[in-house]
Amino acid sequence: MSVQSKHFLNKPENLVVESLQGLCALNPKLGLDTTNKVLYNSAYDRSKVAIICGGGAGHEPAHAGYVGEGMLAAAVCGSVFASPNPAQVLRGINLVDSDAGTVIIVKNYTGDILNFGLAKEQYAALHPSKADKVKFVIIGDDVAVGRNQGKIVGRRGLAGTVLVYKIVGALARRGASLNEVYTTAEYLATRLATIGVGLEHCHVPGTAAGESHLGPTEIEIGMGIHNEPGARRLSPVPPLGTLVPDLLETLTSTGDADRSFVPFGGAGDRVVLLVNNLGGTSELEMGAVVVEAKKDLARRGVKVERVVAGTFMTSLNMPGFSLTLLLLPGPSDSNAPDAAKLLSLLDEPAAVPGWKWTVGTVPAESIITPQAAATTATLDNAARIKAADPKAFIDAIQRATDALIQEEPELTRMDSIAGDGDCGLTLKAGAEAVQADLKNGKINADDVIGSMVAISKVAEERMGGTSGALFSIFFSALAQSLQAHAPTGGTADAALWSGALPGALERLYTYTRARPPSRTLVDPLQAFVDAFARGHGSDFAGAVQAAGAAALATRDLEAKAGRSAYVEGDRLRQEKVPDPGAWGVKAIVEGLLGQSA
Repeated sequence: MSVQSKHFLNKPENLVVESLQGLCALNPKLGLDTTNKVLYNSAYDRSKVAIICGGGAGHEPAHAGYVGEGMLAAAVCGSVFASPNPAQVLRGINLVDSDAGTVIIVKNYTGDILNFGLAKEQYAALHPSKADKVKFVIIGDDVAVGRNQGKIVGRRGLAGTVLVYKIVGALARRGASLNEVYTTAEYLATRLATIGVGLEHCHVPGTAAGESHLGPTEIEIGMGIHNEPGARRLSPVPPLGTLVPDLLETLTSTGDADRSFVPFGGAGDRVVLLVNNLGGTSELEMGAVVVEAKKDLARRGVKVERVVAGTFMTSLNMPGFSLTLLLLPGPSDSNAPDAAKLLSLLDEPAAVPGWKWTVGTVPAESIITPQAAATTATLDNAARIKAADPKAFIDAIQRATDALIQEEPELTRMDSIAGDGDCGLTLKAGAEAVQADLKNGKINADDVIGSMVAISKVAEERMGGTSGALFSIFFSALAQSLQAHAPTGGTADAALWSGALPGALERLYTYTRARPPSRTLVDPLQAFVDAFARGHGSDFAGAVQAAGAAALATRDLEAKAGRSAYVEGDRLRQEKVPDPGAWGVKAIVEGLLGQSA
C-alpha cells in the first residue's frame, strides 16, 4: 500500500506551533511560549509537584494534548520526530517551577534523554538549593526490541508512557510528595509492556513523497513510532483473531529471557489494557481490536481491570495500532503502590483534550443480544401464484444474478468516479444472496409473491444503503401489486407482470424524489416498466432495449439525485460514465431476457 503523503498545513516549518496554538484555543488556561514551543498550564498550582514531559512532535495527542488539570504541567515540543533542545526544556521547567518539585518524564530515546537530562542539570546548577527537587524518569515499554538487540540502549518508549502521565498526574493533583510521585512513576515504568503493528510507515510533512515500505499483503510487527523498522513481517495480513493473540503472547511470555521485561505470571494477573491508534486506523477497526484483545486475555486467565482505547500516542498518520499491558501489583509485591489506588488515579477525570473517556470500572461482560432465530416470512391470506413457466422463471433469475456478479468490476469502476465506489460490491452481494435463496428454495416458481418478498429481504439485509432500500421497496411493492392483480391466485404470466409492475413503481415513487431523467436507477427502471406495460407484456425484448438506452443515456445527464449529485458535473460529463445503479438495472433486465449485458 502507498504512504499517505498529502497533509493539511500552511508551511511545514510552522505546523508544530500552529498545532499548539490550536490547543490554546481549546483551553484558555493554557499558555504557550512560541519561541521554545512550550505548552504549559498557566493555572498550575505551584504548591503541588509539576509533571513535565515532551519530545518530538508527530505523536499527537502526545505530548501537548495532556497538558492541563489532572495530568501534565507542561510539554516541551521539538520538530516532527526531533527532540527539543536543552534551552527549550529549561524554559519549560522554569515556566512551571514548583515549590513541591518537578518530575520530568521522557520516552527512552537518546535525543530526549540527553536534551532533557542536560536541561535538568543546568537547572540544578542555576538553582543549587533546588537541585534535589527535580527528578528524572525514563519510560521504555517496547517489547519488540530484545535485550541483545537493544544492548545498552534499552527499550523504546511507546504508548505505555501515557498511562504513566495519567496516573502520576492525578497523584500530583492530590498533593502527593515529590518522592511518592517519582517512585510511583519509576515503579510503573517496570510494569509496562507495549507492542505495535503497522500496515505501512508514516510520512513526515515537508519531506519528499513517501514510497511503500511494505508489500500489499504485508504487515510489520514491532515498528517504532519514528518509522523505525519492526522486528518481523507477516504475509498475508492475518485476521485479528490470529494477530492479536500473537501480539499478546509476545507481550506476556516469560519464556524468552531476551524479550521478557515484565514479570507476568499468567492466569491470575491483573492488568490495564491500553489499545492505541497509531494515527491512521479507523475507529471501526479499533473496536474490533479491543474485543479481540479482551477475549484473548480472558482466555489466558488474565483479569482486565480497565480497558482504555483510542488515539493516545501516534506516529503521525501510520495505519496501525499498539497494545499495552500495565501489570498491576499483586499481593506479594513488596514496596509496590496499592493497586486499588493506581486504578482510582487512572479513573480520575482529567481536563485535557488528549485523554479519552473511560468507564472507570472493571469491564463486565457486554450485553450482546443473541441473533434472533431465522424466520420465514409468511403472507397473510395471500393467494399462491405460480410462475407460468417454472423453469423459465428460475433460469431468468439465475441469469440476472449471474449478470450482476459478472458486471461487478465495471460497476465498481463507474462508482469510483460517480459515487463512493461500493455499488458493484453491493449489487454483487445481493445477487449472491439471491442465488443462495434459489438453492435453499426460499425463491421458487410455486410461490412468485413469496419469492418477491424474499428478494426484498435480501436487498434489505444483504445490500444495504440507498440501492438496497430502493430495490427492497420495489420488490416488496411488486409482491403487493401482484396480489392485487390476482387476488384469487393463478399463474404469473406476461399480462400479470405487465399489470403489476406500474403499481410497484408508483409505490416506489412515494419514497424517492428521483424521476427520469435523473441519472439514477429509476431511469432504466421506468423505461422498462413503461415499455413492458404498453405492450401488455408482449414485447419483453423491446422493454429491455428501452431500459438499456435509458441507462446509457445517464452518462450525458446532470445528476439530480443520488450520490452522483455531489460529484462535480463537468467531471461526470468528461468521463462519460453512466450511473452505476442504472447500469446495474440494465444488467438485471438483460439477464432476465437472456442476452449479454
